[in-house]
Parts: sequence; structure tokens; C-alpha cells
Amino acid sequence: MTVAISRRSAVEPFHAMDVLADANRLKAKGFPIISMAVGQPSEPAPKAVRDAAVAAAINGRIGYTDALGISELREAISNHYADHYDVDVPYSRIVVTTGSSAAFNLAFLAMFDPRDRVATTAPGYPAYRNIMKALGIELIEIPLAKGGYPTAELMADAFRDRPFKGFLFASPANPTGSVIPADEIARIAMTAKELGISLISDEIYHRLAFDAADTTALAADPDVVVINSFSKYYCMTGWRIGWMVVPDALLRPIERIQQSLYISAPELSQRAAVHAFGAGVELDAVKRKYAMSREMLLKQLPRLGLEIAAPMDGAFYAYCDVSRFSNDSMAFARRMIREAHVAATPGHDFDPVNGHRTMRFSYAGDPADMIEAMDRLETWLAK
Repeated sequence: MTVAISRRSAVEPFHAMDVLADANRLKAKGFPIISMAVGQPSEPAPKAVRDAAVAAAINGRIGYTDALGISELREAISNHYADHYDVDVPYSRIVVTTGSSAAFNLAFLAMFDPRDRVATTAPGYPAYRNIMKALGIELIEIPLAKGGYPTAELMADAFRDRPFKGFLFASPANPTGSVIPADEIARIAMTAKELGISLISDEIYHRLAFDAADTTALAADPDVVVINSFSKYYCMTGWRIGWMVVPDALLRPIERIQQSLYISAPELSQRAAVHAFGAGVELDAVKRKYAMSREMLLKQLPRLGLEIAAPMDGAFYAYCDVSRFSNDSMAFARRMIREAHVAATPGHDFDPVNGHRTMRFSYAGDPADMIEAMDRLETWLAK
């Protein structure tokens, strides 16, 4: 039998997951692997979230919901924008999604057609590139200077060189942790409006900035498409629950696509996520652990010869230049797992041009494990 394989499926693998698979194979054989490869909190979801899930499961009525999500969760998200950002976001403009991954699919499908150009930054989250390639969208990657973040000027310069229909940016960013200042977000929004560029703001690492207040792009322009998730700050990665805020004109197109692709986000996760916004005390205690690890890594990584390539202002990542030791970060990562039993993500994921010399270290794990990982690397790199 002939099996058809599409050209659009020929996307790069997500190397972070490949590294995680290697680490898990070694862990299954009894090796004491410490993973700094995946951006996944080591703490469980808040107790109130877990309790709500248990209650919903006992009730047993778990099924499809409206494609846009249950009203209780959409209203809770709307209230979050009022409480945390002092921004009015009507619940009618909120779409609950199966994680941020589904939100990106829905946004790209509803906003762009095959062969449209969309810009983002390099380094950047690899799923942007891979999803767009699978959808036939042409991606333009705007290189950032060391330690930088996107600016209105960089966006405008890239647009003049090769005009594009949309611009996607993240703050705090993955893999760099960089945070875009509020006034620069406002300039990006104003310049995009002048040039006719649609904006998508990835805000899934909000509430994980260490030295700056969260600024939603909706404060600069209510028509920006904003994508967020319960995965990171709220410690709900495996629950696969996120949301997006969209202009009224996109609401029905996204609803139609959601109905066919996903039907709805999982009801169990939706009912549980309603309670996440009341768990700030518990979640801020988790954030303080990230802050402890961050301070330790800011000292230890440069001391080990792993130069920090971007400011660690937010999220829970350190993006490092490893060229002192290797110009093949993938090979370096595999050796580090086998020999030091520490897993981290090669920069190929985030930057196809310069990623051979960089790696991302996630410090979302337990602080004691992060200290042990640095001790192991010190011994390994000294050999």
C-alpha cells in the first residue's frame, strides 16, 4: 500500500522533546538525570485546582462545552484582566483553548492564508516556525542583538525590506527570558497600526517577570490578539488549557475553526482552571523558588564559562553561549546528558542560524536539583 506523506509535515523536530526523551530513557535505566530541558514547573497545580478537578470527576458530567469555553472560566479570565492589568476585556472576546498550542493554530488559521508572510524574532519559540511551515505561511525571522528584545524600529525595518501581514512577539520571551518594556510595546502597537500589520502577543510567561510589572499588549491596543496559558505560572502544563483574547471580527471565524479542530477544550480542565486565579499565594511561593534558582544561575553559569546570552528578566530560562566548549550545541547536549547526567535544550530549536552555539537551561525544577546540576557541570567541564 502506498502511504501519502505531505511536504507540510517536513518540519523540524522539537529538539527539547528529543532531549527529554533521551533523558527519560537514561532515567529509566537508573541514571540520576536532572532535567533542565523543558519549561515545565516541578510543582503540581494549586490545591484548589486539583480539588475542583476531583469534584468534577466525581460528578461525572464531563463532556463537550461550547466551543468558546464555559462562561464561568471566560468570566474569570475577564476578571483577571481587570484585577491584574486594570484593562477591560469583555468575556465575550475570550476563547478558551486546548493549551496555547491550539491558540496559535487557531490564530494562524483565522488570520493568515498560505503564502502570507508573518514575522517573529530569532531566537524564538520553535513551534511558531513549525506550525506556520505546516500551514504554508512564510515566516520572516528578525534577528535580535545579544540580550535584545523586539522594537518598533526593528519591526519597521524588516517590514520595509519584505512586507508582512502579521508580527508575533513574546514577553517574557522563550528562550531568552527578555521582557519588552511597556513603552516599547506601545510603540510596536502604534507602528503596526500605521503599517497595517496585525499583532499577536504571546503572554504565556506573564506573572513570571522578576524586575518588571506585567504589561499586556491589550493596554496599548485592544485589537491585538493575545495568547496566554495556565501551563507556566499556574503549573498546569499537562492539563492542556489556555486562552486567547481576540477582536470581535475574529471571534466567529475562530469559533468555527475550533468547532471542527478541537470541538472544545477539555471540560475537566476548564472547570478546574476557574480556581487558578484564587491561588496567588501558593503560586507566588513557587515563583520565589524560581527566583532563588535564577540568582544562583546568574552567578554560577558565567563562572563555569557558560556566558549568559540574554538578560534573565522573566520566564524560567537561562540562554547561554556554549561556544567556548562546542560549536555543535546538539552534540554538546547529548554528551552532557550521557556524561554529566544533566539535560538542557540545544539552541537549534530557537535559532536555525546561530543556535549551534547556544543552549537553553530551564530552572523550573526544584532549587536543590538546580544546585546539584551546576555542581555536576562544574565537575564535567573541568575534565
